[in-house]
Amino acid sequence: MAKYLPIYLVSLLLAMIITPLIIYIARRFNMVDKPDVRRVHTAPVGRIGGLAIFIPVMAVNLFIFFRDSIARPADIQAGKIWVLFIAATFIFLVGLIDDIRHLRAKVKFLCQIAAAAAICAAGYRIGTVSITENLSVNFGIFSWPLTILWIVGITNAVNLIDGLDGLAAGLSAVACGVLAVLSIYFGQPLMTVLSLSLLGALTGFLYFNFNPAKVFMGDCGSLFLGFTIASASIMCAAKTQAVVSLALPVLALGIPIFDTLISVLRRFLERRSLFSPDKEHFHHRLLALGLKQRHVVLGAYLVTLLATGFGMFMIVTRSWGTILIFAGIITLLGLVFHVFGLVKMKQILSTLRQKYLVSNIMSHEKEGFENARLHFANARTFGQWWQSICVAAEKMDFTGISLPLTQRNGEKLLLKWGNETDRKDLMKMTIPVRDRRSDSMLELQVGIRTNGSLESAGRRVRLFNRLIDEYGIAEIGQREAELVTI
Repeated sequence: MAKYLPIYLVSLLLAMIITPLIIYIARRFNMVDKPDVRRVHTAPVGRIGGLAIFIPVMAVNLFIFFRDSIARPADIQAGKIWVLFIAATFIFLVGLIDDIRHLRAKVKFLCQIAAAAAICAAGYRIGTVSITENLSVNFGIFSWPLTILWIVGITNAVNLIDGLDGLAAGLSAVACGVLAVLSIYFGQPLMTVLSLSLLGALTGFLYFNFNPAKVFMGDCGSLFLGFTIASASIMCAAKTQAVVSLALPVLALGIPIFDTLISVLRRFLERRSLFSPDKEHFHHRLLALGLKQRHVVLGAYLVTLLATGFGMFMIVTRSWGTILIFAGIITLLGLVFHVFGLVKMKQILSTLRQKYLVSNIMSHEKEGFENARLHFANARTFGQWWQSICVAAEKMDFTGISLPLTQRNGEKLLLKWGNETDRKDLMKMTIPVRDRRSDSMLELQVGIRTNGSLESAGRRVRLFNRLIDEYGIAEIGQREAELVTI
């Protein structure tokens, strides 16, 4: 164990030396995170602090990889470990570009998938996991998607939790400590060097990142950390096949993993993009309760240390004892989120029911649209077109429609359908329709029942307008000509 201590110390010292320089560069070139509605800081702070983590880690690992005998990979091909270094560097650069120029969330997501696929291609996958001494699970062809999901999930979990001073760095440091213990226990020197160099760099960086932070790690730091930690845990699991190699990192990153799962569920239920930002993460909610930044961060440290501390018993337990310990700690973490109102099952179930109802309504609206489209497709005369308009209005729950016309002899004519009543949930609007004879715009008056939902009324109007665009009056002559030609 003593031979590994210099690795930690050198990495820590390099981070302590490099971080002030990174702070100066960030301020000098205006690469700072400015306060806005989603931020909790009140002054611009440099956001490329991930450089102060990346440089010490890569310098120490590359030096030892080439020069130090304690980490010479006897059982791991050199080409495979290079894949990790290259993939992690790629993810770091993606994050750095995002910090400087800003990338779309989908671009970053695709880059993460590509890097995770490279790790899989190198042979590091969640293939076989030993649950007990007599029970193992072989994932077979599912090892690829499972591994990619694991790496991308952990990467984004660390990225999303980076919202308070020192939060992501501190929780990642605990995860690196867990990986160091696992790699030493299972005799994996290369993973030990990687974990301890990460731990040292994070310890040095935390001196400048803890509240009040002088620098943020940015996406370059959080993405690099999440990707490297996830990949390292896969490498440990690939050799040992022990469930504890995956279970302990899950406990160490339990808070960001829970927060990410809840965020994804929340955005799904709210019918928002999974990449959309908000202020509903666990740290935002705790701050809204009146806690200070330091209290939230230190509380997260404490919960994580307790979870991983109890989780260490999984190393020495056998059979179902490991599973019971893991399940118990996960349940306690879930209770912590529930106690602070971060997981509200009644609200989730209510929203799920509402989403199911909305889905059924949308399906019914789409069915009405498709039926109306068949009528429009068969319309060859103006009379048939108007009949199709009436059918569409009925299918889409309109209360009434009217179309004022001027005949060729100059007489005024008003076509009407339905019976518009003075209802409180009635929405009226005018839809322009191009006249096929005069090429002027006619005004189609429509009344729509909102049925308690303006969103539903808006969808029905949009579908109705789509029919008007695709099968307007001006198109009738063209369809008649096509019919004659056929």
